[in-house]
Amino acid sequence: MPPPRWFPSHRRPPSPTTAVHGPPPPSGPNGFWITDPDFRDRLHSATLTLLDIVEDCLNDDFPLTEILDGARDHAEDMLGVPRTYGILVEAEAAAQIVQAAGLDAGSPFGLAIAQGLTGIAQLPVEQQQQLVRAAARRYAMTAPSRSTPSPPAGPAWPAPGRSR
Repeated sequence: MPPPRWFPSHRRPPSPTTAVHGPPPPSGPNGFWITDPDFRDRLHSATLTLLDIVEDCLNDDFPLTEILDGARDHAEDMLGVPRTYGILVEAEAAAQIVQAAGLDAGSPFGLAIAQGLTGIAQLPVEQQQQLVRAAARRYAMTAPSRSTPSPPAGPAWPAPGRSR
């Protein structure tokens, strides 16, 4: 089956003229990606965009896993994040879909996601679309925090004056 019409084949290298004359690639995070609130917002937005794309492409009879698989190769032009971060968007979208099915997703890179997606891919397209829509609705309500994460608390020390 050919790739979705909105995804050029991810097995074909980009043409040199596109790379030279195309728009500049999206900027990466300012420092470590998880501590950059603006970049986290972009990843969150990219995940919502990918969930919308997945739902639309399911109408075109493309398998769920095939649609998700090509996203990282088009992260720059379609999702607005550097290609190297496209895998994070794919993993988060997959985890959200599996969680919408009521399954334990665990790590976005764990075996539970793969097993969950395999089971979901066996469902009728209408049910897959319902799960993707539910995942997008729930994920839209979980906007990333604008504050930077605080350092973890140190270990609790015994109260002074007590010894065994």
